[in-house]
Amino acid sequence: MLFAAVAIPLFAQSQFFDVPFVPTPQPVVDEMLRLAGVGPKDVVYDLGSGDGRIVISAARKFGAQGIGVELDNHLIYQSEESARQAEVLDRVKFLQQDFFKTDFSQATVITLYLLPPVMKRLRERMLQLKPGTRLVAHDFDFDDWKPDRKVTIRKNVFLWIVPARVAGRWQVRTGVPGGEYAFDMELRQKYQDLDGFARQEGLPGGLWEPKLEGDRISFVVVDSRDRDSEASLYFQGRVAGEVMEGDVVRGVGNQQAKFKWRAVKVADKPAAGKR
Repeated sequence: MLFAAVAIPLFAQSQFFDVPFVPTPQPVVDEMLRLAGVGPKDVVYDLGSGDGRIVISAARKFGAQGIGVELDNHLIYQSEESARQAEVLDRVKFLQQDFFKTDFSQATVITLYLLPPVMKRLRERMLQLKPGTRLVAHDFDFDDWKPDRKVTIRKNVFLWIVPARVAGRWQVRTGVPGGEYAFDMELRQKYQDLDGFARQEGLPGGLWEPKLEGDRISFVVVDSRDRDSEASLYFQGRVAGEVMEGDVVRGVGNQQAKFKWRAVKVADKPAAGKR
């Protein structure tokens, strides 16, 4: 059995903390880590790690490094003993800290089982993490920040992927038949949800199917420079600060052609002709 009984009251001192200790059922632990796609290259932080079962499972079943953050020293002791028995002490550690004061910028995955007011307090800090960081929780969500994925196995399990910040104006350039193709793109963003428009030759045009997942972005515009040979341009790429770049496919089927594209963010200023 992974977690041996230890002669420590599991709920000791919990009344003094913002989040009482309530163990997450093991099938839910497994589903959280599976949904987050945890693997050997990941660093998993569990905020309010309790008896350590999420961190230990991440190391034992998925080969990840795990760090538990917990205020209750009795639970820290229990977690370390369980990790020793599970033979994963070399891949896990437990910090007796307030997770509101903990640096978890090195995390690739953060797991949470926290009450709604605490989730709400953490939301903005989570959004400041590196794009692509995966956040996974059960029972309680981030209010109006809707999850990227949700599954239900005994409990609701939610996954968020921290989105890059892409709101603003971008100058997009790509080489396509007929020479360089350039347009301005305006993006509006709420969490991972995007909308906006493309401005071609000074006129606003459609920006279709914009999607953002972490630092990965995709969208479609229509190349209408020649009305007799219009074709959709399917953009996919990555965001790195104020630059995006990737591949764009023009057309479909046996008329597809692939090119490179790049976009640079420009300083906010009124568009031509607007006040």
